[in-house]
Amino acid sequence: MAEFTLPKNSEYKNTKGKEHKASTEAKNKKSFSVYRWSPDDDENPRLDNYEIDLDKCGPMVLDALIYIKNNIDPTLTFRRSCREGICGSCAMNIDGTNTLACTKAIDECDSKKDVQITPLPHRPVVKDLVPDLNDMYAQYASVEPWLKADSPAPQRERLQSPEDADRLNGHDGHGPAMCILCYCCTTSCPSYWWNGDKYLGPSTLLQASRWIDDTRDEATGERLDDLEDPFKLYRCHTIMNCTSTCPKGLNPAKEIANIKKKIAERQH
Repeated sequence: MAEFTLPKNSEYKNTKGKEHKASTEAKNKKSFSVYRWSPDDDENPRLDNYEIDLDKCGPMVLDALIYIKNNIDPTLTFRRSCREGICGSCAMNIDGTNTLACTKAIDECDSKKDVQITPLPHRPVVKDLVPDLNDMYAQYASVEPWLKADSPAPQRERLQSPEDADRLNGHDGHGPAMCILCYCCTTSCPSYWWNGDKYLGPSTLLQASRWIDDTRDEATGERLDDLEDPFKLYRCHTIMNCTSTCPKGLNPAKEIANIKKKIAERQH
């Protein structure tokens, strides 16, 4: 029987967390249960509870985390940058779903329960809400995500028709070029949990599809050769978690199917 275990420091072990109560004068309160773990001590991971006054906080979950760090507990660690759903830094698991804290409204969370916030699942934890994504970045680099062309460079940019650009950007802004590498999709994929050392995962394969379909790129055959592998590509079993959780509304599963189709077509 196969046994699967979560990476070190990715789960809490019945360690009682700390409680931080809001002022008794606060009328609009909300509690946030936040995963805490530090490599600087020998303590087990835990969930700390922070009750905050929403009247003093912005509308998004990221606003709540910033409020907690600025006003209650400066030791809380998380990534964030743009606050506009563009950089992907604040990807985390909120109430059981991988998403971006900056685009997840507090009002969208269950009003009757604490908002539970944990790092992206099935990843080693660096500290608190910060997961280790180094191997994913290496996999992304392995598909050479840049334009490759042997033809002489033009005087200006390499031109592309609006129709070809739409394939990458999407008519509604939901094309593969819109991926922000937040890895919400990859960390929600059971196939990646089990084969992450060999399977490239939804995000990297979506990026690969983006360059395969770029009409300015001249390395399509080389790219398909590299991906035609039992593990790199074909560990995808179309579970669809990736598409369901993408905070940008993209469809990684469709892009993976696109690569498989192109490989099949050139065999006939």
